[in-house]
Amino acid sequence: MIAVAVLSLCIWLVLVFARHGFWLTRERDTQGLPPPPPRWPAVTAIVPARDEAAVIAASIGSVLGQEYPGALRVILIDDGSSDGTVSIARSLDRADRLEVVTGRPLKRGWTGKLWAVAQGVERAGAEPTYLWLTDADIAHAPDTLSSLVRRAEGDGLVLVSLMAKLRCVSLAERALIPAFVFFFQMLYPFGRVNRRGGIGAAAGGCMLVRRDALAAAGGIAAIRAALIDDCALGAALKKQGPIWLGLTDRARSIRPYDTVDTIAAMISRSAYAQLGYSPILLFGTLLGLGLVYGVPPVLAISGAGWTRIFGLAAYALMALAFQPMLRFYGRSPLWGLALPAIAAFYAGCTLLSAWQYHRGRGGMWKGRSQAKAT
Repeated sequence: MIAVAVLSLCIWLVLVFARHGFWLTRERDTQGLPPPPPRWPAVTAIVPARDEAAVIAASIGSVLGQEYPGALRVILIDDGSSDGTVSIARSLDRADRLEVVTGRPLKRGWTGKLWAVAQGVERAGAEPTYLWLTDADIAHAPDTLSSLVRRAEGDGLVLVSLMAKLRCVSLAERALIPAFVFFFQMLYPFGRVNRRGGIGAAAGGCMLVRRDALAAAGGIAAIRAALIDDCALGAALKKQGPIWLGLTDRARSIRPYDTVDTIAAMISRSAYAQLGYSPILLFGTLLGLGLVYGVPPVLAISGAGWTRIFGLAAYALMALAFQPMLRFYGRSPLWGLALPAIAAFYAGCTLLSAWQYHRGRGGMWKGRSQAKAT
């Protein structure tokens, strides 16, 4: 048992001290922002939407209300909405800047969102220097676009992506949402993403992309079947030039995930896709989660001697690593002690994701089972 305790502690020592400081939340859009460019390039915002009547006014309204000094065009791609999404968008202030494109029927081999985005890119044409890809459930501060362009132009980036601050209001959200971003950063350390030659990743709610770099990467068609489309796009664009990913308060998710069930559905939609739909990787992941998150508290409580000491040390490192993210979301430090239970919930969602996939319901979103597109 002491060998397991030592292994678990060593894993947490590596995560805390040799994983690019993923847990420190240092990569913020407010840090190291370059000065305004001498000339503001043309930007086209592309917003795919499918039955988003509950949130479209706030999201598309925030895009239309951007205080951007350059030319801004906004394209909303309606992906078969039946709930009044389009009429609400057209009724907003400054809707004269908005072009609504009725999406064509879903093309075989594509996910619904990427097929809609591809039509928006096609509609944008060759005019814009940048494409701003943002979701219909993200509300932006008036200076979001200016901030994105300043970083892209000043640092010569082909992709600037912001991890939108997720809604954290209900008890379920307060308990489970900060860990979602924490786990994402563990998988894709922002410091490593932002390094030259590091890994490629992005956050799909807010991405500013150089149009010519996207074309050189093969366009949206190159990732057309990806369920985790943001990281797939980040990896593709990393081959074209430097990219940047950071946390922000400027972009906020306004879609409520106010119950455990809705959060479970959100996680399970793509968890098995992250594992390449591999049962072997699924087994290894569950085993790893048990070793990393389950072993420390169990040994801290039930162990003896050095086994207990090593378990306590690993548990302390785990709780410590979660603190910066808890502060970012304004949560109590005591939630750090609950991380093993939260990780167990995410493990269950990963199992659920695999079960749904093998039932032919993988990647379910707005009535579409999209995992079959892979």
